[in-house]
Amino acid sequence: MPSAATGARGPAGSTGADEAGEVRRFWNGLGIPGLIDVHTHFMPERVLHKVWAYFDAQGPLTAGLQWPIAYRKAEEERTSLLRSFGVRAFTSMLYPHKPGMARWLNDWAAGFARRTPDCLHTATLFPEPDAGAYVREAVEAGARVFKAHVQVGAYDPADPLLQPAWGVLAEAGIPVVIHCGSGPAPGEYTGPGPMARVLARHPRLRLIVAHLGMPEYEDFLGLAERYEQVRLDTTMAFTDFTEELMPFPRRALPRLADLGDRVLLGSDFPNIPYAYTHQLRALERLGLGREWLRAVCHDNAAKLFGL
Repeated sequence: MPSAATGARGPAGSTGADEAGEVRRFWNGLGIPGLIDVHTHFMPERVLHKVWAYFDAQGPLTAGLQWPIAYRKAEEERTSLLRSFGVRAFTSMLYPHKPGMARWLNDWAAGFARRTPDCLHTATLFPEPDAGAYVREAVEAGARVFKAHVQVGAYDPADPLLQPAWGVLAEAGIPVVIHCGSGPAPGEYTGPGPMARVLARHPRLRLIVAHLGMPEYEDFLGLAERYEQVRLDTTMAFTDFTEELMPFPRRALPRLADLGDRVLLGSDFPNIPYAYTHQLRALERLGLGREWLRAVCHDNAAKLFGL
């Protein structure tokens, strides 16, 4: 069973200043003005606490893994910590697990974005009759990125109820970070097939495949190679925790290098079982070069979001 190994463990035993200094040394060494993390979770506190409780209980969607939350802190502490790391922009990845939640979550996320200017205004969606309407409302209200979670929501992303929403997002050019791979535990609608059906109908959709699509890495690389608006985020990929369970095939590294302009840094902060720096060092040790790291950690997202 994977666990947070030595060197990959959370920040216990080090001070916040020590960790912030290490993160800043990393991006200073790349000659970039900071990091842009497209996959961080902020949501209403009672919702987030339920998420943490699910991880604590080793629920089915965690594949029964021991998953200690490294940054179990209050909202203000978490935003302050990201700023101390030099994260220039981040997201409030939130998602419904049933109908009737998305509009309420979007209202909360709009308020969070207003009081947190370095957070990219995030919104979400679910297959329900009013999805197209509230997605358009969120876009008109300034949403800059959406989050979809096929695994938790247990829905088909190609559901006809979502077609109007995908159309709105494709037309507006708003990126969607979507957990659609089958890791850490498969769902009825996870995997590349359902997303391929969505993209066949909406080829201009700016899809960001979370976690590089783990464990179907190569299939999702194929979608990115086929559709120029498909991107991937690095969330949890290549870390010791993930490599023990869902290793990235080394034969696919050249393909990942070739897609270097469409790979974005994601971390899953605060819901990670190791220190934030471990994700950065895991990317560095791939050996894909300084320019690839610069693009992934900052430049690609800066271009996508006009930062």
